[in-house]
Amino acid sequence: MTKKASHPPAAALRLLLVDDNCRGLIARKVVLEEQGYQVTTCNSPEVALTKFRSEDYDVVVCDYRMPNMNGVELLSAMRAVRPVPAVLVSGVVEVLGLNESNTGADAVIAKNSHEIANMVRAVNRLAAGKGRKPARKPAGKHSSSASRKKASGE
Repeated sequence: MTKKASHPPAAALRLLLVDDNCRGLIARKVVLEEQGYQVTTCNSPEVALTKFRSEDYDVVVCDYRMPNMNGVELLSAMRAVRPVPAVLVSGVVEVLGLNESNTGADAVIAKNSHEIANMVRAVNRLAAGKGRKPARKPAGKHSSSASRKKASGE
């Protein structure tokens, strides 16, 4: 009897969320948990690095500006341990010109009115890239005209 290969459910996807601002940390955690992710929070980069060394995470989401170690330094230290998809969130994205190329993050999100939607989209994309299904299917997906034509035999 052969065992069927299966992917863990979306709820099993583990995220490490790092921000020294407790309000931002809690707000992001609530949103990501609503998406079905299991979220571990840390309010300092040092604690996050310790947790990362002892536990596996599917995606890391961290703030850029934190005391003692910024988000780029934290991601670099984590990736020296093992590769992990990462999202960097910052209020100074435009001012400092932060992007994926100069930070090493897989996604860089500006703290603005679109932050939450952009963060969720980035986390879902990175989780899917690890061979896992996103936590929730996007609503309102319509088939393309080519798909409709093919289905109708045109």
